[in-house]
Amino acid sequence: MTTTVTAPGLRAARQETGLQQQRARAAFWFLAPMLLMLFFVAAWPLFRSIMFSFTDATANTIFNGQSEWVGFDNYLTWRVRDNGDIRWRGVLADPDWWNAVWNTVRFAFVSVTLETVLGLLVALVLNAEFKGRGFVRAAILIPWAIPTIVSARMWGWMLNDQFGIINDLLLQLNLIDSPIAWTARPDTAMIAVLIVDIWKTTPFMALLMLAGLQMIPRDMYESAKIDGIHPVKVFFRVTLPLLRPALMVAVIFRLLDALRIFDLIYVLTPRSEGTVTMSVLSYLNLQQFGDYGEGSAQSTLLFLIIAVFVVLYIWLGRVDLSGERS
Repeated sequence: MTTTVTAPGLRAARQETGLQQQRARAAFWFLAPMLLMLFFVAAWPLFRSIMFSFTDATANTIFNGQSEWVGFDNYLTWRVRDNGDIRWRGVLADPDWWNAVWNTVRFAFVSVTLETVLGLLVALVLNAEFKGRGFVRAAILIPWAIPTIVSARMWGWMLNDQFGIINDLLLQLNLIDSPIAWTARPDTAMIAVLIVDIWKTTPFMALLMLAGLQMIPRDMYESAKIDGIHPVKVFFRVTLPLLRPALMVAVIFRLLDALRIFDLIYVLTPRSEGTVTMSVLSYLNLQQFGDYGEGSAQSTLLFLIIAVFVVLYIWLGRVDLSGERS
């Protein structure tokens, strides 16, 4: 059986194809300024940082073209001593770098896990019908709306061992015997940072999850209620599976932010070995020590580690951002 295309039909098909091409060209020109801006503010600096990581650039040579190409020496190199021993150098052989990696991964895992659980609980509460829900929804976002620098300074005063309100409350409740220098002690500095970060970022996770909860049809809950299904079973059989795409997006966004944490730690616990992260260590080498080669190598490794975490998380979840199982 053959299909005959008439002249009017062929003309209409050509017009539709031409219209689609015009829309594609218009979309490209609308997106061109944004793509050009992204190239200058993101792609080009990233490329330059990667290039600097293969040189011995310093604050004195980076602008006058005297930097030399050293290959992978900033990452890992070895030299044989006179006695035959091998001496490793570079970022990957630096104990400070691996300490920063451990601090970053530990901070990201603990903070994202707790913020996901607490954010889900807050979202479930805000999704329920109760009087004054609009006011509570607006009030819960206040910690997230406060700039990070302001939050860090505020909590720094509250956690102060001499006149901080946290120590005063704990002393009055007889939970501690003497004031604790939360941000100065190696064993409590990470705890202090996690408390501040969870307080600030949990509303962000709750907001994303609340948006996902709002997309779940109400008739599914009404049907489950009529059938007499226990609310706990409804949560695990209905709510959680349908919330999974929004949960994936929230966790990925928060994981990206946690792995590159800088401002909160740099302001709240500066130069603390127990909290220094990859971003902080890279900043110190770039801006304060002027070692652009090693600092750029650390920044490049941070970029690769973040990329690996995101790809691994998506692969383990076996679901893309649209929620379709791969």
